Amino acid sequence: MLFDTHAHYDSSAFDADRHELLSSLPEQGVSLVLCPGSDVESSKACLALAERYSFLYAAVGVHPQEAAAQRPSYLTALRSMLSHPKVKAIGEIGLDYYYDDGIPHPVQQAVFRAQMELAAQHQLPVIIHDRDAHRDTLAIVREYPTVRGVFHCYSGSLEDAKTLVGLGYMISFTGTITFKNARRAPEVIAGIPLEHIMIETDAPYMAPTPFRGQRNDSGYVYRMAETIATIKGLPTEEVIRITTENGKRFFRIAEDEA
Repeated sequence: MLFDTHAHYDSSAFDADRHELLSSLPEQGVSLVLCPGSDVESSKACLALAERYSFLYAAVGVHPQEAAAQRPSYLTALRSMLSHPKVKAIGEIGLDYYYDDGIPHPVQQAVFRAQMELAAQHQLPVIIHDRDAHRDTLAIVREYPTVRGVFHCYSGSLEDAKTLVGLGYMISFTGTITFKNARRAPEVIAGIPLEHIMIETDAPYMAPTPFRGQRNDSGYVYRMAETIATIKGLPTEEVIRITTENGKRFFRIAEDEA
């Protein structure tokens, strides 16, 4: 059974059929899903979905693109959700320097550090968004040696991936690894241990080939497993088994919860 470790089911892209789709996932071989928040309200929405579906879990956090819009009380609001048994991580947090007119870097960094501190205090893993900001993201990660996390939708180099693995971090891959123009990803996948790899859809974004351009959902997460299996020279079933176990271990989902 598959574990989609990153899917935004609070997104308005699912408003028309959210519950029909979620209800159908176990029949499609998806046994676990993690819904990460992007701000306080979306974190609450992910948690509400996790309360409704036994196979769905939540992470709560503020995305770097939402960093400037948060009220001063955002940390209090996030902290209030951390004791819920369905909350398994803090995320999606990190840095995003892609947009020239984006959130000022010092603002993003302050919000990122505050949430890393929250993770350290509560001994929770983090889900990290790193877009065109690797040097600063890695520098902040190193400031919190007791925190472990996953770099989601990884697009960096093999050298950087090995550094992250050495720090105890996981690397997660989306549908971009199935694209014909994927260059770095195959090298990274081949060069790091499968025990440090997780798979995700990042739904509703980045649907894998041959569904590229469509709305993405967890029913397509098998394509990431197939692609990794081809690169690693392993049976797809073995990749599914190991990546699912990796996700359960990372998010501390016990057998009696899954």
